[in-house]
Amino acid sequence: MTAGAPGPSAGAAFWRDPRFGLALAAALPVWLAFTLVQPPERALLGLWQDPGRLLYLAVALPILEETAFRGLVQEGLGRLIRRRWGPLSAANLGTSAVFALLHLPVHPPLWAASVAAPSLVFGYFKDRHGGLGAPVALHVFYNAGFFLLYPP
Repeated sequence: MTAGAPGPSAGAAFWRDPRFGLALAAALPVWLAFTLVQPPERALLGLWQDPGRLLYLAVALPILEETAFRGLVQEGLGRLIRRRWGPLSAANLGTSAVFALLHLPVHPPLWAASVAAPSLVFGYFKDRHGGLGAPVALHVFYNAGFFLLYPP
């Protein structure tokens, strides 16, 4: 399967993809690990203190980022470079590197680098399903959990 080509199921069928369910479930141990490394001081407070900001960070920003990175960058790179390494396309790897680098101005280097892993997951589902539904849904879920634990 080439980058950008629809995978086993296109459209909203990603909800029935067992790998998608695993990607959702994978967030839980990651959030637990975060809380062990850096216990949240104000978990869930962001929801009540500033719901507009939480909606921006957990919903609007993922939609914008996935449209830009998966919809434009990964799609464009996928047309130029068709190389794959197992489940990862060169377009996904390049997009995820750019995504992580662009987090450097607003995050410490280790935090910026840590967004590369979820970005690869989002890109994998872009390649697998061909659309933005799965990457957006995952990004919204991941951001919502993170910002509920660590409100800005």
